[in-house]
Amino acid sequence: MIHFYSVTGKSMDLKKEIKQLAKKKNALIVAHNYQPGEIQDIADVTGDSLELSRVAAKNDADIIVFCGVHFMAESASILSPHKKVLLPEPSAGCPMADMVNPGDLMELKKGHPDALVVTYINSTAETKALSDVICTSSNAVQIVQKLDTEEIIFIPDKNLGSYVQRFTDKKIILWKGFCPTHEKFTLEEMEAKKKEYPHAVTIVHPECRPEVIDAADHVLSTGQMVSFVRETDASAVIVGTEMDMIHKLKSAAPRIRYIPASPDFVCPNMKKITLEKLYRSLLNEETVIAVNEDIREKARKALDRMLALS
Repeated sequence: MIHFYSVTGKSMDLKKEIKQLAKKKNALIVAHNYQPGEIQDIADVTGDSLELSRVAAKNDADIIVFCGVHFMAESASILSPHKKVLLPEPSAGCPMADMVNPGDLMELKKGHPDALVVTYINSTAETKALSDVICTSSNAVQIVQKLDTEEIIFIPDKNLGSYVQRFTDKKIILWKGFCPTHEKFTLEEMEAKKKEYPHAVTIVHPECRPEVIDAADHVLSTGQMVSFVRETDASAVIVGTEMDMIHKLKSAAPRIRYIPASPDFVCPNMKKITLEKLYRSLLNEETVIAVNEDIREKARKALDRMLALS
């Protein structure tokens, strides 16, 4: 039963009930770095999508509650097929992942028979199943460099793919996908923020536009951002990625002043999960995310190849 008192009382009560329920059901709560702060705080583990899926696979929990978006819960199910994977808000999707049509991808592969398909982990299970190898934003360059081919079909993120192209002579065929949250951040915004805070170090995610990447001091995945702030001597950092990444960075290095690169750096899908939805998900064990076995096996091979190469 959920009790409704004051806003503060309700939040405190829900957190307590969620923790008790998770313990009773042997459930592991994982939250992506872009989740709201209160969701990150109640999670057992926070991190990027692959990190969370790997932790979930190694954990002895019976239930994985994935506070993120749909493709992330799918990845957890691919790596943990015998566990029940729950997504507290089934409508939490990823526009970039949905920009790949499997039929169109098959046609592109036919037109480039010697190319290998490198797929960003921000993709559906069906797309992963059509891929040769998966990559993350932190290992994409390494994966492409290690593949024994001179031609790469890189999907779905054109910005990450163009960033990888900077580090290889291989031909990279880009898909026209992108993250709407990162894509709308402009060079003009970046330059204005750097002018406002001239002594701050600028870090951006490789999902940003190429011209934004050119203007940044460092291009980092979310995991690399955490490592960076732990080691840097900078007193102020402009953060060019989803707003709630700052919550994670503050927990890693609270001494630094964090400045959002833009007030519009908000992923609406990442904000769909609330404490109330998390509680109901655990209570009713819904919504279960499972991947068709044939698709799961093919997608798992692409994920395993990435792990072997990295």
